[in-house]
Amino acid sequence: MTPLVSRLSRLWAIMRKPRAAVGSGHRRQAASQERRQKHAKSNSQAKPSACDGLARQPEEVVLQASVSPYHLFRDIAEVTAFRRSLLSWYDQEKRDLPWRRRAEDEVDPDRRAYAVWVSEVMLQQTQVATVINYYTGWMQKWPTLQDLASASLEEVNQLWAGLGYYSRGRRLQEGARKVVEELGGHMPRTAETLQQLLPGVGRYTAGAIASIAFGQATGVVDGNVARVLCRVRAIGADPSSTLVSQRLWGLAQQLVDPARPGDFNQAAMELGATVCTPQRPLCSQCPVQSLCRARQRVEREQLLASRSLSGNPDVEECALNTGQCQLCLPASEPWDQTLGVVNFPRKASRKPPREESSATCVLEQPGALGGAQILLVQRPNSGLLAGLWEFPSVTWEPSEQLQRKALLQELQRWAGPLPATRLRHLGEVVHTFSHIKLTYQVYGLALEGQTPVTTVPAGARWLTQEEFHTAAVSTAMKKVFRVYQGQQPGTCKVSLLGLSQPVSPGLRPWVFSQLTDECLGEHSPLQASLERGIVLDLEKLHCGVQGRGKGKK
Repeated sequence: MTPLVSRLSRLWAIMRKPRAAVGSGHRRQAASQERRQKHAKSNSQAKPSACDGLARQPEEVVLQASVSPYHLFRDIAEVTAFRRSLLSWYDQEKRDLPWRRRAEDEVDPDRRAYAVWVSEVMLQQTQVATVINYYTGWMQKWPTLQDLASASLEEVNQLWAGLGYYSRGRRLQEGARKVVEELGGHMPRTAETLQQLLPGVGRYTAGAIASIAFGQATGVVDGNVARVLCRVRAIGADPSSTLVSQRLWGLAQQLVDPARPGDFNQAAMELGATVCTPQRPLCSQCPVQSLCRARQRVEREQLLASRSLSGNPDVEECALNTGQCQLCLPASEPWDQTLGVVNFPRKASRKPPREESSATCVLEQPGALGGAQILLVQRPNSGLLAGLWEFPSVTWEPSEQLQRKALLQELQRWAGPLPATRLRHLGEVVHTFSHIKLTYQVYGLALEGQTPVTTVPAGARWLTQEEFHTAAVSTAMKKVFRVYQGQQPGTCKVSLLGLSQPVSPGLRPWVFSQLTDECLGEHSPLQASLERGIVLDLEKLHCGVQGRGKGKK
Protein backbone atom coordinates (compact mmCIF):
# COMPACT_ATOMS: atom_id res chain seq x y z
CA MET A 1 0.00 0.00 0.00
CA THR A 2 1.41 3.42 -0.99
CA PRO A 3 1.75 6.20 1.62
CA LEU A 4 -1.00 8.18 -0.13
CA VAL A 5 -3.43 5.26 -0.07
CA SER A 6 -2.59 4.60 3.57
CA ARG A 7 -3.35 8.21 4.55
CA LEU A 8 -6.62 8.18 2.58
CA SER A 9 -7.65 4.95 4.31
CA ARG A 10 -7.08 6.45 7.74
CA LEU A 11 -8.99 9.60 6.76
CA TRP A 12 -11.91 7.54 5.47
CA ALA A 13 -12.00 5.56 8.73
CA ILE A 14 -12.25 8.78 10.72
CA MET A 15 -14.93 10.25 8.46
CA ARG A 16 -17.09 7.14 8.94
CA LYS A 17 -17.40 7.84 12.67
CA PRO A 18 -20.31 9.97 13.95
CA ARG A 19 -19.23 13.59 13.58
CA ALA A 20 -20.48 14.54 17.02
CA ALA A 21 -18.25 11.96 18.65
CA VAL A 22 -15.10 13.11 16.89
CA GLY A 23 -15.86 16.80 17.17
CA SER A 24 -16.89 16.62 20.83
CA GLY A 25 -13.71 14.70 21.55
CA HIS A 26 -11.58 17.49 20.12
CA ARG A 27 -13.66 20.10 21.94
CA ARG A 28 -13.26 18.21 25.16
CA GLN A 29 -9.49 18.05 24.70
CA ALA A 30 -9.33 21.78 23.88
CA ALA A 31 -11.49 22.68 26.86
CA SER A 32 -9.39 20.45 29.11
CA GLN A 33 -6.23 22.17 27.95
CA GLU A 34 -7.81 25.60 28.51
CA ARG A 35 -8.82 24.63 32.04
CA ARG A 36 -5.31 23.43 32.78
CA GLN A 37 -3.86 26.70 31.51
CA LYS A 38 -6.25 28.70 33.72
CA HIS A 39 -5.45 26.48 36.68
CA ALA A 40 -1.73 26.90 36.13
CA LYS A 41 -2.10 30.66 35.84
CA SER A 42 -4.15 30.99 39.02
CA ASN A 43 -1.74 28.76 40.92
CA SER A 44 1.56 29.97 39.49
CA GLN A 45 3.06 30.20 42.94
CA ALA A 46 1.87 26.77 44.06
CA LYS A 47 3.63 23.45 43.62
CA PRO A 48 2.02 21.38 40.78
CA SER A 49 -0.26 18.65 42.06
CA ALA A 50 1.17 15.14 42.03
CA CYS A 51 -2.30 13.63 42.17
CA ASP A 52 -4.39 15.72 39.77
CA GLY A 53 -4.19 12.96 37.16
CA LEU A 54 -3.07 15.34 34.40
CA ALA A 55 0.20 14.94 32.56
CA ARG A 56 2.63 17.79 32.01
CA GLN A 57 2.34 19.64 28.69
CA PRO A 58 4.95 17.69 26.61
CA GLU A 59 3.46 14.39 27.74
CA GLU A 60 -0.08 15.61 26.95
CA VAL A 61 0.93 16.40 23.39
CA VAL A 62 2.11 12.81 22.97
CA LEU A 63 -1.13 11.48 24.45
CA GLN A 64 -3.32 13.62 22.19
CA ALA A 65 -1.42 12.37 19.15
CA SER A 66 -1.81 8.70 20.03
CA VAL A 67 -5.23 8.42 21.74
CA SER A 68 -8.60 8.28 20.01
CA PRO A 69 -11.64 10.04 21.53
CA TYR A 70 -13.14 6.56 21.67
CA HIS A 71 -11.14 5.94 24.86
CA LEU A 72 -12.23 9.19 26.52
CA PHE A 73 -15.41 10.64 28.00
CA ARG A 74 -16.62 12.96 25.28
CA ASP A 75 -18.63 15.51 27.27
CA ILE A 76 -19.96 16.51 30.69
CA ALA A 77 -23.23 14.68 30.08
CA GLU A 78 -21.43 11.33 29.95
CA VAL A 79 -19.41 12.18 33.04
CA THR A 80 -22.52 13.25 34.95
CA ALA A 81 -24.36 10.07 33.95
CA PHE A 82 -21.43 7.95 35.12
CA ARG A 83 -21.25 9.72 38.49
CA ARG A 84 -25.00 9.54 39.10
CA SER A 85 -25.31 5.86 38.19
CA LEU A 86 -22.27 4.76 40.19
CA LEU A 87 -23.14 6.70 43.34
CA SER A 88 -26.77 5.58 43.27
CA TRP A 89 -25.62 1.96 43.07
CA TYR A 90 -23.07 2.49 45.85
CA ASP A 91 -25.65 3.97 48.19
CA GLN A 92 -27.73 0.81 47.81
CA GLU A 93 -25.08 -1.90 47.55
CA LYS A 94 -21.99 -0.82 49.51
CA ARG A 95 -20.61 -3.26 52.04
CA ASP A 96 -20.74 -2.44 55.73
CA LEU A 97 -17.04 -2.20 56.62
CA PRO A 98 -15.51 -0.96 59.90
CA TRP A 99 -13.32 1.70 58.32
CA ARG A 100 -16.29 3.14 56.45
CA ARG A 101 -18.29 3.39 59.66
CA ARG A 102 -15.39 5.17 61.37
CA ALA A 103 -14.96 7.63 58.51
CA GLU A 104 -18.68 8.43 58.55
CA ASP A 105 -19.04 8.73 62.33
CA GLU A 106 -15.74 10.38 63.35
CA VAL A 107 -16.03 14.14 63.84
CA ASP A 108 -12.35 14.91 64.49
CA PRO A 109 -10.66 15.29 61.07
CA ASP A 110 -7.26 14.00 62.25
CA ARG A 111 -8.74 10.87 63.79
CA ARG A 112 -10.87 10.37 60.69
CA ALA A 113 -7.84 10.68 58.41
CA TYR A 114 -5.85 8.30 60.61
CA ALA A 115 -8.63 5.70 60.47
CA VAL A 116 -8.74 5.92 56.67
CA TRP A 117 -4.94 5.80 56.46
CA VAL A 118 -4.72 2.58 58.48
CA SER A 119 -7.37 0.88 56.36
CA GLU A 120 -5.81 1.92 53.06
CA VAL A 121 -2.37 0.67 54.07
CA MET A 122 -3.75 -2.66 55.29
CA LEU A 123 -5.82 -3.14 52.14
CA GLN A 124 -2.80 -2.86 49.85
CA GLN A 125 -2.28 -6.31 48.29
CA THR A 126 -4.63 -7.83 50.91
CA GLN A 127 -8.26 -8.95 50.68
CA VAL A 128 -11.00 -7.14 52.57
CA ALA A 129 -12.07 -10.27 54.48
CA THR A 130 -8.54 -10.67 55.82
CA VAL A 131 -8.14 -7.04 56.83
CA ILE A 132 -11.33 -6.67 58.89
CA ASN A 133 -10.07 -8.42 62.04
CA TYR A 134 -6.60 -6.87 61.80
CA TYR A 135 -8.10 -3.41 61.39
CA THR A 136 -10.48 -3.86 64.30
CA GLY A 137 -7.69 -5.07 66.59
CA TRP A 138 -5.36 -2.26 65.49
CA MET A 139 -7.89 0.50 66.13
CA GLN A 140 -8.80 -0.96 69.51
CA LYS A 141 -5.14 -0.98 70.53
CA TRP A 142 -4.13 2.34 68.95
CA PRO A 143 -7.26 4.46 68.33
CA THR A 144 -5.28 7.69 67.71
CA LEU A 145 -2.10 8.81 66.00
CA GLN A 146 -0.63 9.57 69.41
CA ASP A 147 -1.27 6.02 70.60
CA LEU A 148 0.47 4.51 67.57
CA ALA A 149 3.38 6.94 67.81
CA SER A 150 4.09 5.84 71.39
CA ALA A 151 4.03 2.10 70.55
CA SER A 152 7.19 0.07 70.02
CA LEU A 153 8.12 -1.46 66.68
CA GLU A 154 7.97 -4.85 68.39
CA GLU A 155 4.31 -4.26 69.28
CA VAL A 156 3.53 -3.11 65.73
CA ASN A 157 5.19 -6.16 64.18
CA GLN A 158 3.44 -8.42 66.66
CA LEU A 159 -0.02 -7.16 65.71
CA TRP A 160 0.85 -7.09 62.00
CA ALA A 161 2.18 -10.67 62.01
CA GLY A 162 0.41 -12.76 59.37
CA LEU A 163 -0.83 -9.79 57.33
CA GLY A 164 2.22 -9.82 55.06
CA TYR A 165 4.23 -6.99 53.49
CA TYR A 166 5.55 -6.13 56.94
CA SER A 167 7.23 -2.88 55.94
CA ARG A 168 3.74 -1.36 55.68
CA GLY A 169 3.23 -1.49 59.44
CA ARG A 170 6.66 -0.04 60.12
CA ARG A 171 6.12 2.87 57.74
CA LEU A 172 2.68 3.52 59.15
CA GLN A 173 4.17 3.96 62.58
CA GLU A 174 6.98 6.12 61.22
CA GLY A 175 4.36 8.34 59.62
CA ALA A 176 2.36 8.59 62.84
CA ARG A 177 5.48 9.64 64.74
CA LYS A 178 6.24 12.30 62.16
CA VAL A 179 2.71 13.72 62.42
CA VAL A 180 2.92 13.82 66.21
CA GLU A 181 6.50 15.04 66.57
CA GLU A 182 6.87 17.36 63.56
CA LEU A 183 3.36 18.34 62.43
CA GLY A 184 1.77 19.13 65.77
CA GLY A 185 -0.45 16.04 65.68
CA HIS A 186 -2.35 17.25 62.61
CA MET A 187 -2.57 15.24 59.39
CA PRO A 188 -1.75 17.04 56.13
CA ARG A 189 -5.01 18.09 54.49
CA THR A 190 -4.36 17.57 50.76
CA ALA A 191 -3.22 14.71 48.58
CA GLU A 192 -0.15 16.69 47.57
CA THR A 193 1.05 17.37 51.12
CA LEU A 194 0.15 13.88 52.33
CA GLN A 195 2.39 12.39 49.66
CA GLN A 196 5.15 14.89 50.28
CA LEU A 197 5.30 14.67 54.06
CA LEU A 198 4.38 11.14 55.12
CA PRO A 199 6.74 8.17 54.62
CA GLY A 200 5.26 5.29 52.65
CA VAL A 201 2.28 7.33 51.40
CA GLY A 202 2.13 7.21 47.62
CA ARG A 203 -0.16 8.78 45.08
CA TYR A 204 -3.08 6.40 45.59
CA THR A 205 -3.03 6.38 49.42
CA ALA A 206 -2.70 10.17 49.52
CA GLY A 207 -5.68 10.59 47.20
CA ALA A 208 -7.80 8.14 49.17
CA ILE A 209 -7.12 9.86 52.50
CA ALA A 210 -7.64 13.35 51.06
CA SER A 211 -10.92 12.49 49.32
CA ILE A 212 -12.50 10.30 52.02
CA ALA A 213 -11.33 12.16 55.14
CA PHE A 214 -11.10 15.75 53.89
CA GLY A 215 -13.41 15.88 50.88
CA GLN A 216 -10.75 16.88 48.34
CA ALA A 217 -11.95 16.28 44.78
CA THR A 218 -9.04 14.14 43.70
CA GLY A 219 -9.30 10.89 41.79
CA VAL A 220 -7.59 7.64 42.74
CA VAL A 221 -6.44 4.62 40.77
CA ASP A 222 -5.85 1.26 42.41
CA GLY A 223 -6.10 -2.17 40.77
CA ASN A 224 -9.90 -2.25 41.00
CA VAL A 225 -10.37 1.26 39.61
CA ALA A 226 -7.88 0.62 36.82
CA ARG A 227 -9.83 -2.46 35.72
CA VAL A 228 -13.15 -0.56 35.75
CA LEU A 229 -11.74 2.32 33.71
CA CYS A 230 -10.03 0.03 31.23
CA ARG A 231 -13.29 -1.79 30.52
CA VAL A 232 -15.51 1.27 30.49
CA ARG A 233 -13.25 2.91 27.89
CA ALA A 234 -11.99 -0.28 26.15
CA ILE A 235 -8.36 0.23 27.13
CA GLY A 236 -6.57 -3.01 26.36
CA ALA A 237 -2.97 -1.96 26.81
CA ASP A 238 -0.98 -2.80 29.94
CA PRO A 239 -2.29 -0.47 32.70
CA SER A 240 1.09 -0.51 34.43
CA SER A 241 2.78 1.20 31.48
CA THR A 242 3.55 4.90 31.92
CA LEU A 243 1.29 6.16 29.14
CA VAL A 244 -1.73 4.07 30.14
CA SER A 245 -1.24 4.90 33.83
CA GLN A 246 -1.23 8.61 33.02
CA ARG A 247 -4.42 8.28 31.02
CA LEU A 248 -6.15 6.29 33.79
CA TRP A 249 -5.27 8.93 36.38
CA GLY A 250 -6.59 11.57 34.00
CA LEU A 251 -9.88 9.71 33.61
CA ALA A 252 -10.18 9.23 37.37
CA GLN A 253 -9.67 12.93 37.95
CA GLN A 254 -12.20 13.81 35.26
CA LEU A 255 -14.84 11.49 36.73
CA VAL A 256 -14.52 12.11 40.48
CA ASP A 257 -17.63 13.80 41.84
CA PRO A 258 -16.68 17.13 43.46
CA ALA A 259 -19.72 16.94 45.75
CA ARG A 260 -18.93 13.42 47.05
CA PRO A 261 -15.31 12.64 46.15
CA GLY A 262 -14.72 10.13 48.95
CA ASP A 263 -17.90 8.19 48.23
CA PHE A 264 -17.21 8.24 44.50
CA ASN A 265 -13.70 6.84 44.88
CA GLN A 266 -14.92 4.14 47.25
CA ALA A 267 -17.76 3.35 44.83
CA ALA A 268 -15.33 2.88 41.95
CA MET A 269 -13.21 0.55 44.09
CA GLU A 270 -16.31 -1.29 45.29
CA LEU A 271 -17.48 -1.80 41.72
CA GLY A 272 -14.16 -3.34 40.75
CA ALA A 273 -14.05 -5.54 43.84
CA THR A 274 -17.59 -6.92 43.72
CA VAL A 275 -18.96 -6.58 40.17
CA CYS A 276 -16.26 -5.74 37.61
CA THR A 277 -14.04 -8.54 38.89
CA PRO A 278 -10.91 -9.82 37.12
CA GLN A 279 -12.23 -13.15 35.80
CA ARG A 280 -16.02 -13.41 36.19
CA PRO A 281 -17.51 -9.92 35.99
CA LEU A 282 -21.23 -9.56 36.73
CA CYS A 283 -22.03 -7.28 33.81
CA SER A 284 -25.80 -7.61 34.24
CA GLN A 285 -25.47 -6.03 37.71
CA CYS A 286 -23.18 -3.19 36.62
CA PRO A 287 -24.66 0.30 37.13
CA VAL A 288 -22.59 1.80 34.28
CA GLN A 289 -22.98 -0.96 31.69
CA SER A 290 -24.69 1.44 29.26
CA LEU A 291 -21.48 3.50 29.21
CA CYS A 292 -19.13 0.52 28.97
CA ARG A 293 -17.17 0.24 25.72
CA ALA A 294 -16.07 -3.30 26.56
CA ARG A 295 -19.71 -4.39 26.90
CA GLN A 296 -20.55 -2.67 23.61
CA ARG A 297 -17.68 -4.51 21.95
CA VAL A 298 -18.99 -7.85 23.24
CA GLU A 299 -22.48 -7.11 21.89
CA ARG A 300 -21.06 -6.08 18.53
CA GLU A 301 -19.01 -9.26 18.23
CA GLN A 302 -22.03 -11.36 19.18
CA LEU A 303 -24.12 -9.71 16.48
CA LEU A 304 -21.43 -10.27 13.89
CA ALA A 305 -21.05 -13.90 14.94
CA SER A 306 -24.79 -14.54 14.68
CA ARG A 307 -24.94 -12.84 11.25
CA SER A 308 -28.30 -11.45 12.23
CA LEU A 309 -27.46 -8.12 10.61
CA SER A 310 -26.28 -7.34 7.14
CA GLY A 311 -23.15 -5.21 7.08
CA ASN A 312 -21.51 -3.87 10.21
CA PRO A 313 -23.54 -2.96 13.33
CA ASP A 314 -23.65 0.75 14.11
CA VAL A 315 -21.30 0.56 17.10
CA GLU A 316 -18.59 3.12 17.70
CA GLU A 317 -15.00 1.94 17.38
CA CYS A 318 -11.56 3.42 17.85
CA ALA A 319 -10.88 5.78 14.93
CA LEU A 320 -7.20 4.91 14.84
CA ASN A 321 -5.78 1.73 13.43
CA THR A 322 -4.93 -0.78 16.17
CA GLY A 323 -1.26 -0.47 15.45
CA GLN A 324 -1.37 3.30 15.99
CA CYS A 325 -3.55 3.62 19.12
CA GLN A 326 -1.50 3.02 22.22
CA LEU A 327 -4.57 2.28 24.37
CA CYS A 328 -6.18 -0.41 22.20
CA LEU A 329 -5.52 -4.11 22.56
CA PRO A 330 -1.97 -4.79 21.37
CA ALA A 331 -1.68 -6.20 17.85
CA SER A 332 0.13 -9.21 19.30
CA GLU A 333 -2.94 -10.03 21.43
CA PRO A 334 -6.08 -9.39 19.35
CA TRP A 335 -9.66 -9.70 20.55
CA ASP A 336 -10.46 -13.09 22.03
CA GLN A 337 -14.15 -13.93 21.65
CA THR A 338 -14.07 -16.37 24.59
CA LEU A 339 -12.90 -13.70 27.06
CA GLY A 340 -15.61 -11.10 26.50
CA VAL A 341 -15.07 -7.97 28.59
CA VAL A 342 -12.13 -9.70 30.28
CA ASN A 343 -10.16 -8.79 27.13
CA PHE A 344 -9.72 -5.46 28.89
CA PRO A 345 -7.14 -4.90 30.13
CA ARG A 346 -4.45 -7.27 28.94
CA LYS A 347 -1.70 -7.35 31.54
CA ALA A 348 1.93 -7.98 30.85
CA SER A 349 3.16 -11.33 32.14
CA ARG A 350 4.54 -11.07 35.65
CA LYS A 351 8.12 -11.91 36.34
CA PRO A 352 8.19 -15.11 38.42
CA PRO A 353 9.62 -14.77 41.94
CA ARG A 354 13.23 -15.72 42.31
CA GLU A 355 13.85 -18.96 44.14
CA GLU A 356 15.99 -19.18 47.25
CA SER A 357 16.66 -21.90 49.83
CA SER A 358 17.45 -21.81 53.51
CA ALA A 359 17.96 -24.24 56.39
CA THR A 360 16.29 -23.47 59.70
CA CYS A 361 16.17 -25.29 63.02
CA VAL A 362 13.63 -25.42 65.85
CA LEU A 363 15.79 -25.66 68.97
CA GLU A 364 13.70 -26.73 71.95
CA GLN A 365 14.34 -27.08 75.68
CA PRO A 366 11.63 -29.52 76.84
CA GLY A 367 12.71 -29.34 80.49
CA ALA A 368 12.86 -25.57 80.87
CA LEU A 369 11.26 -23.99 83.91
CA GLY A 370 7.71 -22.94 83.16
CA GLY A 371 7.34 -25.36 80.27
CA ALA A 372 9.08 -26.21 77.01
CA GLN A 373 10.82 -23.31 75.31
CA ILE A 374 12.04 -22.67 71.76
CA LEU A 375 14.81 -20.34 70.59
CA LEU A 376 14.07 -17.37 68.35
CA VAL A 377 16.45 -14.79 66.90
CA GLN A 378 15.61 -11.39 65.48
CA ARG A 379 16.11 -10.48 61.83
CA PRO A 380 17.97 -7.30 60.81
CA ASN A 381 16.06 -4.01 60.90
CA SER A 382 16.10 -3.71 57.11
CA GLY A 383 15.30 -5.98 54.20
CA LEU A 384 12.87 -8.88 54.00
CA LEU A 385 10.81 -9.39 57.20
CA ALA A 386 12.79 -6.65 58.93
CA GLY A 387 12.71 -6.83 62.72
CA LEU A 388 10.64 -10.02 62.92
CA TRP A 389 11.64 -13.09 64.93
CA GLU A 390 12.54 -16.44 63.40
CA PHE A 391 14.20 -19.76 64.13
CA PRO A 392 17.99 -19.71 63.61
CA SER A 393 18.60 -20.05 59.87
CA VAL A 394 21.45 -20.23 57.37
CA THR A 395 21.74 -20.17 53.59
CA TRP A 396 21.20 -23.57 52.00
CA GLU A 397 24.37 -25.58 51.28
CA PRO A 398 24.53 -28.15 48.44
CA SER A 399 26.07 -30.79 50.69
CA GLU A 400 24.11 -32.30 53.59
CA GLN A 401 27.30 -32.46 55.64
CA LEU A 402 28.12 -28.81 55.01
CA GLN A 403 24.52 -27.87 55.70
CA ARG A 404 24.46 -29.53 59.12
CA LYS A 405 27.81 -28.01 60.01
CA ALA A 406 26.72 -24.49 59.08
CA LEU A 407 23.44 -24.84 60.94
CA LEU A 408 25.11 -26.18 64.09
CA GLN A 409 27.56 -23.29 64.07
CA GLU A 410 24.66 -20.85 63.84
CA LEU A 411 22.82 -22.56 66.69
CA GLN A 412 25.91 -22.62 68.89
CA ARG A 413 26.44 -18.93 68.27
CA TRP A 414 23.22 -18.31 70.16
CA ALA A 415 22.93 -21.21 72.59
CA GLY A 416 26.47 -22.51 73.23
CA PRO A 417 27.68 -26.14 72.77
CA LEU A 418 25.07 -28.52 71.38
CA PRO A 419 24.88 -32.30 70.73
CA ALA A 420 25.38 -32.58 66.96
CA THR A 421 24.01 -36.10 66.80
CA ARG A 422 20.53 -34.97 67.83
CA LEU A 423 20.05 -32.63 64.86
CA ARG A 424 17.30 -34.16 62.70
CA HIS A 425 16.02 -33.19 59.25
CA LEU A 426 12.20 -33.08 59.39
CA GLY A 427 11.03 -31.91 55.98
CA GLU A 428 10.63 -28.70 54.03
CA VAL A 429 8.34 -25.70 53.83
CA VAL A 430 7.82 -23.57 50.72
CA HIS A 431 6.59 -20.01 51.23
CA THR A 432 6.20 -17.38 48.52
CA PHE A 433 6.69 -13.74 49.37
CA SER A 434 5.91 -10.97 46.89
CA HIS A 435 9.12 -11.48 44.91
CA ILE A 436 10.84 -14.50 46.49
CA LYS A 437 9.90 -18.17 46.60
CA LEU A 438 11.74 -19.43 49.65
CA THR A 439 12.20 -23.12 50.47
CA TYR A 440 13.05 -23.88 54.10
CA GLN A 441 14.75 -27.18 54.96
CA VAL A 442 13.39 -27.77 58.45
CA TYR A 443 15.53 -29.31 61.20
CA GLY A 444 14.79 -30.00 64.83
CA LEU A 445 16.95 -30.39 67.92
CA ALA A 446 15.60 -31.12 71.40
CA LEU A 447 17.90 -30.51 74.40
CA GLU A 448 16.64 -33.35 76.56
CA GLY A 449 18.46 -34.29 79.74
CA GLN A 450 20.56 -31.12 79.72
CA THR A 451 20.67 -28.17 82.06
CA PRO A 452 18.38 -25.53 80.53
CA VAL A 453 20.07 -22.53 78.92
CA THR A 454 18.83 -19.42 80.69
CA THR A 455 20.87 -16.64 79.09
CA VAL A 456 21.31 -15.78 75.42
CA PRO A 457 23.05 -12.94 73.56
CA ALA A 458 21.18 -9.80 72.54
CA GLY A 459 18.94 -10.47 69.56
CA ALA A 460 17.80 -13.91 70.79
CA ARG A 461 15.30 -15.16 73.30
CA TRP A 462 13.62 -18.31 74.59
CA LEU A 463 9.84 -18.42 74.30
CA THR A 464 7.16 -20.85 75.34
CA GLN A 465 4.87 -22.15 72.61
CA GLU A 466 2.11 -19.82 73.77
CA GLU A 467 4.47 -16.84 73.55
CA PHE A 468 5.66 -17.95 70.11
CA HIS A 469 2.17 -17.77 68.65
CA THR A 470 1.61 -14.23 69.89
CA ALA A 471 5.09 -12.96 68.99
CA ALA A 472 6.10 -10.98 65.90
CA VAL A 473 6.82 -13.99 63.70
CA SER A 474 6.04 -14.48 60.03
CA THR A 475 3.57 -16.95 58.58
CA ALA A 476 6.53 -18.86 57.13
CA MET A 477 7.91 -19.50 60.63
CA LYS A 478 4.50 -20.70 61.81
CA LYS A 479 4.55 -23.19 58.95
CA VAL A 480 8.04 -24.32 59.99
CA PHE A 481 6.88 -24.82 63.57
CA ARG A 482 3.90 -26.89 62.43
CA VAL A 483 6.26 -29.23 60.60
CA TYR A 484 8.30 -29.57 63.80
CA GLN A 485 5.17 -30.24 65.86
CA GLY A 486 3.94 -32.80 63.38
CA GLN A 487 7.09 -34.87 63.89
CA GLN A 488 6.82 -35.03 67.67
CA PRO A 489 5.69 -38.45 69.00
CA GLY A 490 2.29 -38.85 70.66
CA THR A 491 0.97 -35.32 70.56
CA CYS A 492 0.21 -32.81 67.83
CA LYS A 493 -0.15 -29.34 69.32
CA VAL A 494 -2.35 -27.54 66.84
CA SER A 495 -3.76 -24.64 68.78
CA LEU A 496 -2.09 -21.27 68.64
CA LEU A 497 -2.78 -21.07 72.37
CA GLY A 498 -0.80 -24.21 73.10
CA LEU A 499 -3.81 -26.52 73.26
CA SER A 500 -3.06 -30.11 72.41
CA GLN A 501 -4.83 -33.30 71.54
CA PRO A 502 -3.55 -36.84 71.17
CA VAL A 503 -3.22 -38.11 67.63
CA SER A 504 -4.26 -41.60 66.73
CA PRO A 505 -1.78 -43.87 64.94
CA GLY A 506 -3.80 -43.43 61.74
CA LEU A 507 -2.87 -39.75 61.51
CA ARG A 508 0.66 -39.93 60.22
CA PRO A 509 3.01 -36.92 60.21
CA TRP A 510 2.73 -36.40 56.46
CA VAL A 511 -1.05 -36.31 56.80
CA PHE A 512 -0.77 -33.67 59.50
CA SER A 513 1.50 -31.64 57.24
CA GLN A 514 -1.11 -31.84 54.50
CA LEU A 515 -3.85 -30.98 56.98
CA THR A 516 -2.07 -27.92 58.31
CA ASP A 517 -1.19 -26.62 54.86
CA GLU A 518 -4.76 -26.99 53.61
CA CYS A 519 -6.80 -26.24 56.70
CA LEU A 520 -4.61 -24.14 58.93
CA GLY A 521 -3.05 -21.87 56.34
CA GLU A 522 -2.83 -18.14 56.79
CA HIS A 523 -6.24 -16.45 57.24
CA SER A 524 -8.18 -19.74 56.92
CA PRO A 525 -11.40 -20.15 58.97
CA LEU A 526 -9.82 -22.99 60.94
CA GLN A 527 -6.79 -20.85 61.72
CA ALA A 528 -9.14 -18.16 63.00
CA SER A 529 -10.85 -20.75 65.17
CA LEU A 530 -7.54 -21.74 66.68
CA GLU A 531 -6.69 -18.13 67.41
CA ARG A 532 -9.93 -17.92 69.40
CA GLY A 533 -8.89 -20.93 71.44
CA ILE A 534 -11.14 -23.56 69.92
CA VAL A 535 -9.89 -27.14 70.25
CA LEU A 536 -10.21 -29.02 66.97
CA ASP A 537 -11.14 -32.65 66.45
CA LEU A 538 -8.18 -33.84 64.39
CA GLU A 539 -9.93 -37.02 63.34
CA LYS A 540 -12.72 -35.03 61.71
CA LEU A 541 -10.19 -32.75 60.06
CA HIS A 542 -8.37 -35.82 58.80
CA CYS A 543 -11.58 -37.07 57.21
CA GLY A 544 -12.18 -33.65 55.72
CA VAL A 545 -8.80 -33.65 54.02
CA GLN A 546 -9.38 -37.14 52.67
CA GLY A 547 -12.84 -36.15 51.45
CA ARG A 548 -11.52 -33.17 49.52
CA GLY A 549 -9.02 -35.45 47.89
CA LYS A 550 -11.98 -37.40 46.49
CA GLY A 551 -13.61 -34.32 45.06
CA LYS A 552 -16.08 -33.60 47.83
CA LYS A 553 -16.91 -30.03 48.75
